[in-house]
Amino acid sequence: MMRELIIAMHPRRWLKNLFMFAAVVFGLKLSDPVLIGQSVLAFVCLCLLSSAAYLINDLVDMKRDKYHPAKRNRPLVTGRLERAWALGAAIVLALVSLSVAFFLNHRLALVGLAFLLVEIAYSFLLTNFVILDVLTIAAAFMLRVLAGSVIAGATRFSPWLYVCGSLLALFLALCKRRQELIVLEERAPLHRKVLADYSSPLLGEMISVVTSSAIIAYSLFTFWGAHVPENKSMMLTIPFVLYGILRYLLLMQRRDLPGNPEEMLIRDPPLLINNLLWGVAVLAILYLF
Repeated sequence: MMRELIIAMHPRRWLKNLFMFAAVVFGLKLSDPVLIGQSVLAFVCLCLLSSAAYLINDLVDMKRDKYHPAKRNRPLVTGRLERAWALGAAIVLALVSLSVAFFLNHRLALVGLAFLLVEIAYSFLLTNFVILDVLTIAAAFMLRVLAGSVIAGATRFSPWLYVCGSLLALFLALCKRRQELIVLEERAPLHRKVLADYSSPLLGEMISVVTSSAIIAYSLFTFWGAHVPENKSMMLTIPFVLYGILRYLLLMQRRDLPGNPEEMLIRDPPLLINNLLWGVAVLAILYLF
């Protein structure tokens, strides 16, 4: 049962919580070991909170997940994990993570509580409203960034990164919705009711708007963001962002996509290499030049 519980906690999806390190990296605070330790502890808290939210979401979506070719194999759907275990674990994870967060920084605990409430609202209500569902996902990403900013005490943390982060999260959410339509076809509304209000052409237009906005916002950040070198060398990272977005769009056209769409950020070799090169370039430009 414990093994199934760990699977249901979706540890692979903790990748999203790396967003919280944006304030540390772009705030030029990687040289502070105490701050790094606090950020890692905050990251663990956020991961536990995320798992609590995932368990609640899987409990709510148990019946609907039977119509999804991948989600129907989840522990709760197949019965390998009892509902009481999942609910109990979600409560314990939430209480432990919020308690540690409060001990670390009371404002972090408030952000964590807001994050959990947003995720619960999404699972029970907002997932059923077209457009609001993807905006809620983007809001959860922004709370991740805010959590890192609280720990870093980043008073000069560039608002451009909030804009870029929210647009990237919205891009990922819209791509996921379109990929669900592609894979599930006529069964899509049975799995997620809101998919009846979406269509591939509509999502394509939304993705085009968000993609263009994200690229423009990131490009502007490389020129005007806080702590960006005055020689404008950060603009050299724009091609990595362009390739990453276009590559991800290409992958989202596949019907045989393995795992969750978000996992492609680390499972697709070209995309993984591109992301690593972007990270190396950002660190070199910010800290060496």
